[in-house]
Amino acid sequence: MRQYTYHWLDVFTSEPFGGNPLAAFPEAAGLTDVEMQNIARELNLSETTFVLP
Repeated sequence: MRQYTYHWLDVFTSEPFGGNPLAAFPEAAGLTDVEMQNIARELNLSETTFVLP
């Protein structure tokens, strides 16, 4: 199983645990569209970002 690093961020706030949670995958090269959709669905956040080259 491949492993990817991601960061869980609070956006649109200056307070910890406020705003909207966002998952950011800084190196998503190699993930297919279907895999990205499945990851986003599993995390169940309003926003998930995948950074591609």
